[in-house]
Amino acid sequence: MLAENLGMKVLYYDTDDKLALGNASRCVSLQELLGEADIVTLHVDGRASNNSMFGEMQFAAMRPGSLFLNLSRGFVVDYAALGARIESGHIAGAAVDVFPVEPKGRGDEFVSELRGLPNVILTPHIGGSTEEAQQDIGRFVAGKFRDFVLDGATAMSVNLPGLALPHAPDTSRFVVIHRNVPGVMATINGVLAEHKVNVEAQLLGTRGELGYVLTDVSGLYSAEMLDQLQALPETVRLRVLG
Repeated sequence: MLAENLGMKVLYYDTDDKLALGNASRCVSLQELLGEADIVTLHVDGRASNNSMFGEMQFAAMRPGSLFLNLSRGFVVDYAALGARIESGHIAGAAVDVFPVEPKGRGDEFVSELRGLPNVILTPHIGGSTEEAQQDIGRFVAGKFRDFVLDGATAMSVNLPGLALPHAPDTSRFVVIHRNVPGVMATINGVLAEHKVNVEAQLLGTRGELGYVLTDVSGLYSAEMLDQLQALPETVRLRVLG
């Protein structure tokens, strides 16, 4: 979360321990941020645990006359509570680009508790449609593809566990998509041990029926070992990176 005073000061709060950038100052709690900020903006992802994370308690803690912006996800905010605070004058205004339920097509009615309220700007989920945002998205997606091709990294993947393992120097990397069954790691590492290949680093993630493991090994390995890994009944796909 980020709060800005249009003059100079930038405050932020994050559940992760992130270092401050530029002139930003970290708040030790969300309560502290809400008590000091004149403008509060949300910058959170769409994980299920963020559902309804910002509601009446948080709006009550905001400074009288402050402004609220949400361009992250619609379901993270209780808009009925926001509407009530705007009507009472406690919140001076709001700008919202995302909603819990959005029209699916042309002609569908847009329903929101915020319609018709004063000092409220409602936009149709277009925050990512600016020229600058499209440039950033292009760079971001291209970077994710690059990381996957070069390192097997799957951070923020929608169909594989999100993993990113720093590539150890002077090693080769095996990337294995496998069936998520008990003992699969012992089986994979057993093949490596059989061929006297040493594991320098390894990272595993699972999601549903699939598992994804990155393994960095030192020394030489044989085509026979790769064939053996590929032939395992648990292996869905094997990639070898330099």
